Amino acid sequence: MAHISVLGLGNWGTAIARLWLLEGHKVKGWTIEQEVYESITMHGVNEKYLPDHPVKGMDVSMHLSEVMEGSEIIVLAVPSSVILDVVQDIMPHLQPSHVILDLAKGLAPGKRLISQAIKEQLREEGKTNPLAVLTGPTIAPEAAGGVMTTALVASEDHAVANRLASTLSTPSFILHPASDPEGAELWGAFKNVVALACGLVDGLKQVGDLGGDNLKAAIFMSGFKEGCLLLPELGARAEVAFGPAGLGDMYVTATSPFGRNRSMGEKLGTGLSLDEALDEMHMVAEGVRAARMFIERAEDFGLDVPFTKALNTLLNGDIDAEECCRRMVALR
Repeated sequence: MAHISVLGLGNWGTAIARLWLLEGHKVKGWTIEQEVYESITMHGVNEKYLPDHPVKGMDVSMHLSEVMEGSEIIVLAVPSSVILDVVQDIMPHLQPSHVILDLAKGLAPGKRLISQAIKEQLREEGKTNPLAVLTGPTIAPEAAGGVMTTALVASEDHAVANRLASTLSTPSFILHPASDPEGAELWGAFKNVVALACGLVDGLKQVGDLGGDNLKAAIFMSGFKEGCLLLPELGARAEVAFGPAGLGDMYVTATSPFGRNRSMGEKLGTGLSLDEALDEMHMVAEGVRAARMFIERAEDFGLDVPFTKALNTLLNGDIDAEECCRRMVALR
């Protein structure tokens, strides 16, 4: 039995906590949301984010010190936009025995990967805690309900990745160790860009006859191809593209009705502006931020990324969803 602290109780943080609770681990959760804290404390369920999947037996607190005390594994399940602030907040409570598992993927300010930024923060504070990244096809409601899936646990220290994969796997949540956290994280972020683009097709289908499976497949293919060309230039090993963190995660995020980024793209496809679509989102859609950051990184390296450029042009309000899709499928 492991002692695990899950920091951030959105839908994925709550789902993964439930999986480990059911496996017999001791799980504590941290949230800054009063309604989430009260819902879990009083009713044993996160009514806001995952109402159909109880998390009875989880201790929950709004104080980091209480949640981290006595734990072995610290799971960062907060959005990428705030994760570095949370990492700074946990520094006074971080013990040498803590292993950090990052669920957020993407690029941090300064155009670094989030895992790189976390390692830099740790070094500045004189901390040497092991760090790993978890990513894969993990739609939260399905995972919480026991639908079988797989994911990647990647760390530069392969022994850490092996230990985490062995400890945290469950009968329905099968983890594979890997030693390329940069590749896992880059693909984990880029898949949100492709999912956002695929969602445009579902929006177009709602308002006319332009959307369909043929178009979605063409956009998916175009996005995957650009990822295979771009991400190795940014540091990913080429083989990551064809595993759980690459093609597997991209497929489910781009096609599942539960995918936040696909849902965000759907709203844009119906004709909503970016601000209007963001206002309607209940949960964070990381794809918008990822699209902005990937085009910046590509420009820094002098790389041509027409797929990502077309999506950013839409996000800027300069073209509509139909034209964006046309540009994406016209790529060669």
